[in-house]
Amino acid sequence: MTTKANTDENEMLSDLHAALQDTESALNDLAEAGSAVDKSVREKISASLNDLKAKLQDTEKMVSEKAKVAARATDEYVHENPWQSIGIAAAVGFLVGLLVSRR
Repeated sequence: MTTKANTDENEMLSDLHAALQDTESALNDLAEAGSAVDKSVREKISASLNDLKAKLQDTEKMVSEKAKVAARATDEYVHENPWQSIGIAAAVGFLVGLLVSRR
């Protein structure tokens, strides 16, 4: 499951990267055109930005879903192992206290 999630994230990142490259290319074309902005260049930029927005929304949904899954798993663990959770929290607090007091 983790491998599939990593693959999905990598695909989205490469899609976002490609969309950004398309947008940069279109902007370079626009800069070369100067004041005579061609309609096709504007359409290319608009299409790239729309694709980028859609991919960012998909990424946001994926991250939100993963955060919900992690929160549920943490909640279940804490309910199943309350004393271990308290011990872990105390140990982390102790270590943070040590690190802060050394400064």
